[in-house]
Amino acid sequence: MRREAGEKVEYTITFLEMNERPGFPRPPAPSRPPVALLRAEDPPVRYFLDLYRGVGSDWEWNDRLRQPHAELEAFVCDPKVHLYTLIRNGWPSGFFMLDHRQDEICDLAYLGLMPEVVGAGLGTWLLRTAIHSAWDAPETRLLTINTCTLDHPRALPLYQKNGFSPVRQEIATMVLRAPREMP
Repeated sequence: MRREAGEKVEYTITFLEMNERPGFPRPPAPSRPPVALLRAEDPPVRYFLDLYRGVGSDWEWNDRLRQPHAELEAFVCDPKVHLYTLIRNGWPSGFFMLDHRQDEICDLAYLGLMPEVVGAGLGTWLLRTAIHSAWDAPETRLLTINTCTLDHPRALPLYQKNGFSPVRQEIATMVLRAPREMP
C-alpha cells in the first residue's frame, strides 16, 4: 500500500538478542570488487550523519537528525561506541556501529548498506563481520539489535538466520517524511 509523506503510520519494532558467539566462522572479505572495512578513530558527527542519511534515508531513519548536537556527539564520540565503514570501489558503501556502553552488553546500534550496493551480496558479510567484531570484545556476554517494519523487509529474517532471537516487540507511530510502499 502506498503511503504519502506527512501521513502518520504505525510500525512494529522487534528487539532481538544473541547470547553466545555464533557457530559460523568470521567471513572473509569479498574480493570482487575489493572492499575494506575501516574503524573510524574519533569520527566527527557529520561523518556519522553522512553515513546515517545515506543508508537510512529510504527507511525513515531520522531520530538522530532531530537529536540535540551535544547528545549526538556524546554518542558518536564515546570511546565505547565503535563506527566501522565499509569501503567498496573507494567510497563508503555501508557501515555498522557497536555500542559497548552497557556492562556485558554490546548493541549493534546501526547496520546498513548504501542503496547503490543493496543486492550486491554484501549484507550477510557485513552483518556476520559485525557480529564477530562485537563478540571479540572480552566483556560481551549479550549482543542486541533491533529492527522495525519500516526497515528493509529482509532485515528481520537476515538477523534471525544469523543467530538473533526476537525477545519483544513494540508498536510505535511516526509521520512519514517521504512517500513509500508499506505492507
